[in-house]
Amino acid sequence: MSGPGAGFEYPRQEVSWLKRDVLLFANSIGCTADELHFLYELHPNFAVFPTYPIILPFKKTTQEVIDFYASQNAIQIPGVPKFDPKRVVDGQRLITFLKPLPTTSAGKTFELRSKVIGVYDKGKAGSVVETQQEIVDKATGEVYTRMVGSAFYVGQGNWGGPKGPATESFPPPQGKKPDAVVSHQTTAESALLYRLNGDYNPLHATPEPGKKMGFGGAIMHGLSSWNFAAHGILKAIGGSDPNNIKEFQCRFASPVKPGDKLVTEIWKTGILKDGWEEIRFQTKVEGGKVCLSNGRALMKPVSGGASKL
Repeated sequence: MSGPGAGFEYPRQEVSWLKRDVLLFANSIGCTADELHFLYELHPNFAVFPTYPIILPFKKTTQEVIDFYASQNAIQIPGVPKFDPKRVVDGQRLITFLKPLPTTSAGKTFELRSKVIGVYDKGKAGSVVETQQEIVDKATGEVYTRMVGSAFYVGQGNWGGPKGPATESFPPPQGKKPDAVVSHQTTAESALLYRLNGDYNPLHATPEPGKKMGFGGAIMHGLSSWNFAAHGILKAIGGSDPNNIKEFQCRFASPVKPGDKLVTEIWKTGILKDGWEEIRFQTKVEGGKVCLSNGRALMKPVSGGASKL
């Protein structure tokens, strides 16, 4: 890590969750009644959907609605301009699952440990802030989840910073039909449900911010589309078993509007990494653009699709 802001560590923050939070998240990302282990707290295999930790940097410990803009304004990265959180969208996200979260944080203390990987100047288009975030058991120092993400600050570039490294590409295999195709129909209320997990960005609830940013109105959380895809892929390829996924990542390529239907094409590659098969995917708005590109997961495929736990 080098360049302005690189290596800056944010103050450690406690995060917590209840079983109710886990159930709400599973409902909001499209888990269905044949996946009761994500939706029913008394199921013998009740589990946290693996990507749940992605919401904890927004939620932290609160059970109440927060002022999103104020929360994003709290800490300034030294050596870089102050970016406007009212004009920010997700760039890409990678999550690595190291240890399953318990279904409630009660009885333990978990911390969010975050640091800046780099801040990159993309010229007139804007600036990118790339961070690494870990969910850690404070008492033992054990890392449960590691997340790397980039935030794109629209139109906030040209400050003389580094352009940043090229990102690795994971395109779909050429000339090969998808091994699976899954879809998720969003509704006008999908973003209003997903935000209750803790991501209260007004961009996803009311039209004014989206109009100012050129989106024409409210758009879906990038991370809700990301989580819809994660759910569909785990169900189709991993039998809905949270133990069958190690990594999940993709790039946010274009906005999704509430009510759009998302179609995810999934390819097995046969490429193994430490016993996990590399899965490629992309998600399109039906009849429209690719909205999630560069999709890649490390999984243990289950033959015959979803299994009953």
